[in-house]
Amino acid sequence: MPLSIDSSTITHSIQLSVAPVFLLTAVAGMIGAVAGRLARIIDRARVVEERARQSVESEFLQRALLELGYLRTRGRMANGCIGLLTLCGFLIGLTIVLLFLGETTNFRGHSWALGSFLTGVVSFLLALVLFFVETVMATRLLNFHMLGHK
Repeated sequence: MPLSIDSSTITHSIQLSVAPVFLLTAVAGMIGAVAGRLARIIDRARVVEERARQSVESEFLQRALLELGYLRTRGRMANGCIGLLTLCGFLIGLTIVLLFLGETTNFRGHSWALGSFLTGVVSFLLALVLFFVETVMATRLLNFHMLGHK
């Protein structure tokens, strides 16, 4: 695969391959947000588990077990979300490489670039669905016991 040295071709190649980089920026931001949520889920699970180990009150233990189950599910969703976002980032990076090679060499990878881009976008959308479901689950855990004692 000989590399084309024509400066206008290289400039066009860079312009074409840089467009998907904006999606990579969104992916990086989402990974940061979901990783932060996962850290809080883990911290909360540690606190609930420690309190449950020290408690003998059956009502509290029942609530703690329920919350730990929710936290485990939320943690798995956050992990799945991070996995899908990582896959998306990889596929978008692959798209950039394929577009650049297609423009600067004789490599005909435009259909592969289209496939990797669309698969990356689908994985991003699935990650957004998991993120939404996880946040809905988080609000289901809001149980203000003090309000019930009026």
